Amino acid sequence: MAEQAAQLAHQRRAFILEAVRRDGSVRVADLVGQLGVSDMTVRRDLDTLARSGAVEKVHGGAVATAVTSGHEPGFDAKSDLEGAAKAAIAATAAALVEPGSVVAVSGGTTAHAVAARLLGVPRLTIVTNSLPVADLVRAAGRDVGAAAPTLLLTGGCPTPSAALVGPLADLVIGSLHVDLLVLGAHGVTEEAGLTTPNLTEAQTNRALVASARRIAVVADHSKWGVVGLSGFAALQQADWFVTDAGMPAAARTVLAEAVGELLVAGEEH
Repeated sequence: MAEQAAQLAHQRRAFILEAVRRDGSVRVADLVGQLGVSDMTVRRDLDTLARSGAVEKVHGGAVATAVTSGHEPGFDAKSDLEGAAKAAIAATAAALVEPGSVVAVSGGTTAHAVAARLLGVPRLTIVTNSLPVADLVRAAGRDVGAAAPTLLLTGGCPTPSAALVGPLADLVIGSLHVDLLVLGAHGVTEEAGLTTPNLTEAQTNRALVASARRIAVVADHSKWGVVGLSGFAALQQADWFVTDAGMPAAARTVLAEAVGELLVAGEEH
């Protein structure tokens, strides 16, 4: 029962976040009717979203948080966004992983979704600076024992998005050579490439890029046109760019010309 209630709360908050993103604001009275729940339930959901920095509460509802190049939302806030797109991207990206390989998985909710798809790949080693990914792999170890991937956690200091960064993480990553890097991004543009609002995370992501033989960037359509404070990779460095069907046609043209191969989840390649 508690698990079902938590799932329903997650779905409500995802609905609210999508409405705020689409319309710029929401009203409690409208959400009560749209969600079929009480005024108090909606207000609790808005409180939760406001604490995570995903929305800003105002009288009678909530508005979108002002987005700047240095704004960094938390992992929980981001995991409520574009769930279907991330699931489709994860399924496509996971198919790139070969049994017995060493795969680095960066921070971010889309990379986390990919990691969840890798738990059954035989003889896999997962290197990550993401605490949620590490928790995922550790839980798999408890469930299936030796069949679970081997986990290598980089160490470092956690960011608001639960990625371990800094000199310790960079030193560890710099000593490794991985077959494939699954790399998320806060924002993607033709000019700036892949960006993040966190300067230290950008440096750690650069170390991940340098350690990888091949790179699969995973980013849904909402990341296109967003520019974070610091860039960490050019589009041309991606062997694959995996996105969803919502990516605009103009963006697809740019990506197809810049990256090794553009993969659109749900479409034949």
